[in-house]
Amino acid sequence: MKTIYMDNNATTCVADEVFQAIIPFFKEFYGNPSSIHFFGGSVGREIVKSRESLAALIGASPQEIVFTSGGTESDSTAILSALNTMPDRREIVTTRVEHPAVLNLCKYLSRFKGYTVKWISVDKRGMIDVEEVRKSVTENTAIVSIMWANNETGVLFPVERIADIAAERGALMHTDAVQAVGKVPINLSKNNVSFLSLSGHKLHAPKGIGALYIRKGTRFSPFIIGGHQEFNRRGGTENVPGIVGLGEAAKLAMKNFDEENIRVKGMRDHLQKGLLDRVSQARINGCEEFRLPNTLNIGFEFVEGEAILMRLDEKGICASSGSACTSGSLEPSHVLRAMGVPFTSVHGSIRFSLSRYNTEDEVEFVIEKTPQIIETLRAMSPFSLETINTACTVQ
Repeated sequence: MKTIYMDNNATTCVADEVFQAIIPFFKEFYGNPSSIHFFGGSVGREIVKSRESLAALIGASPQEIVFTSGGTESDSTAILSALNTMPDRREIVTTRVEHPAVLNLCKYLSRFKGYTVKWISVDKRGMIDVEEVRKSVTENTAIVSIMWANNETGVLFPVERIADIAAERGALMHTDAVQAVGKVPINLSKNNVSFLSLSGHKLHAPKGIGALYIRKGTRFSPFIIGGHQEFNRRGGTENVPGIVGLGEAAKLAMKNFDEENIRVKGMRDHLQKGLLDRVSQARINGCEEFRLPNTLNIGFEFVEGEAILMRLDEKGICASSGSACTSGSLEPSHVLRAMGVPFTSVHGSIRFSLSRYNTEDEVEFVIEKTPQIIETLRAMSPFSLETINTACTVQ
């Protein structure tokens, strides 16, 4: 049975070009890039090339790029650096819909380190109010950490405007752009973003490699202390195959940017229309105007997301749930809860996230099979609009 993979916000396949680029660095060019000899130096020059390619993708200079193990390390490095270099400032401003890499770190810092965290809310479309951010950032704010694009809904946040607000108060601005890099235009030379996190496995590079952008002149405290690697900003022997792969993936992202925003977006829109036309009592979660071109989060009322995913999997369709039901929890997604998605829909929300490797035929297959699955599950469900309303009234 053919696998139809539509869970690209979770991870992506490694592009063939990336795979071919990294193979020689396991056996043929295995030198330590910090070595003085030519064999190691030649490997070091490949890191330089990859740094240049990645910098070009996000509008940065190569010296502003630090390679890390991934998005989570980059997030922690940025936030903890800001707190360490601005010890007199004891506030963090972030949103209620951040990735757990930011969300849980901020909760930890609040509970165990005494920092004040100001949580920015979102509206029913998953959008934030810039004015709420403006009121929350004070002279005591060390860092504002707000994602560029939400991983569940694909909603895009006005990061550049928020970075200006942070700069006005003397605070640093961090954005988790793991989902955005390579999908939407980013030019860090034209805004006040201090730190930007990205991860290779979200743009067809290997897992275990990422990067942190650090704006030139930003005070910085390393998270991993050791050797002189990464301009003394991240100790440890470099993951050369991963770095080379990320550099190649960055070049491919630039090359395929128009396809991402035209063909992939077209497939996403066709999938959305096809499902809404064929399934009653379905709703789109998140602002449709400002979101990633590849992401569709759709809620099917009166059915469980876990059951939908299992039936989709039986058809060879890989998607993910907007609900934490997939982990065995009855608690719905913190993102959808923050948006106030109705009880009748929140547990039945599914995220389809496409890539340039998806095809129109695959989209048609999903449009054909999903309505049948929803109809079958609803027929089996003991719930109805009447019973749901009764339950909510009792609560």
